[in-house]
Amino acid sequence: MLQSRFKMPSHDELVKRMDAIPDHVLRECPICHYKFLSMRAGRNNTCPKCGYGFRMLAKRRVKTTFDKFTELDRDLTVPDRYTDEKYRAKIAKAKKVTGINESVLTGTALLDKHAVAVGVMDPFWIMGSLGSATGEKITRLFELATRKQLPVIMFTASGGARMQEGLNSLMQMAKVSSAVAAHSKAGLLYIVVLCDPTTGGVTASFAMDGDITLAEPHALIGFAGRRVIEQTIMQRPPKDFQSAETVMKHGFIDQIVNRADMKETLAKLLLLHTRENGNG
Repeated sequence: MLQSRFKMPSHDELVKRMDAIPDHVLRECPICHYKFLSMRAGRNNTCPKCGYGFRMLAKRRVKTTFDKFTELDRDLTVPDRYTDEKYRAKIAKAKKVTGINESVLTGTALLDKHAVAVGVMDPFWIMGSLGSATGEKITRLFELATRKQLPVIMFTASGGARMQEGLNSLMQMAKVSSAVAAHSKAGLLYIVVLCDPTTGGVTASFAMDGDITLAEPHALIGFAGRRVIEQTIMQRPPKDFQSAETVMKHGFIDQIVNRADMKETLAKLLLLHTRENGNG
């Protein structure tokens, strides 16, 4: 009987080999725990097994979704009156990582020849939190869309209201919702795409104000966090609690759309809306 020439490496040798692998070569999906080479996530940055959409920079999402984009209110950012050193350090880091000055990127765009107003929240900008400047940018976007008779597409990805700004942050919920209501009163379309995560004050306001509500697969969508709810009701919610699939099952989402199909889906919705209004 032939003996194998293969010799099992020692534990120390295996550890040494693993340490030699560059960072970010391998990824693990937080939903299905599938491990794969990073390159397999593709340009849409999704899990090749379950379709989960990894968190994406706002600028990258714009590039993969729209044909042409013109940014609005580029320089609008956190007011100077917030002087806490730790907060200012977080702001500086967020700007460096994302390349934008606030947690939402707004602008006008073309999507399959349809003119739209666009807002894209960035989960890497202090967790996409809703601050006073965030609310101002989104409000201005809806006001512009109302004046120019444009539909709005909003991608939400947020941990909720930014507590460093206290009441001024919470006030943005009503402020933005008021602008959304005026846009709706003018008979204009508002499409929301719920991305991972969409929580807190954003969920409690403009994320749930859309005429059509889409979501990416397995996105976390809710108001209070799991631990807060567990401690409040003294019960453990089910494993799929606050997943996009569960939220859709209970009627809060119209459709779950894979990221690779999002551009085509949005284009079809815009076309249907245009025809319904007699402009197609």
